[in-house]
Amino acid sequence: MRQTIKGSSFRRMMINAAAAIEINKQQLNDLNVFPVPDGDTGTNMSMTINAAAGADLRKVEDPNLEKAASTAASAMLRGARGNSGVILSLLLRGISKKLKGIETCDGVLWAEALQEGVDAAYKAV
Repeated sequence: MRQTIKGSSFRRMMINAAAAIEINKQQLNDLNVFPVPDGDTGTNMSMTINAAAGADLRKVEDPNLEKAASTAASAMLRGARGNSGVILSLLLRGISKKLKGIETCDGVLWAEALQEGVDAAYKAV
């Protein structure tokens, strides 16, 4: 079981998350969720996270944690599609902000980073 998150593991997490969202895209579309019930939530989330996982993160070889998080957040903001994509990118922006200057993240810091992401997303909505 992994005890810490470093840059390379964060990068793998993002790539795997992109694959999971892609696989479950239709189920997310079927949720038809906030802020607009238009049936493309999963599609927009998939396009947004793939903006980071598809190109930018794969180009960065052996990134440290701060670089991996900031690269993902920046790529997702630039590639955000729809409201759900923007919200997802803001979640990553908050996580990235909390991980600034951090080499290795433990469970407590990861929980704090996730909360920072949630707070950033809620502030925007």
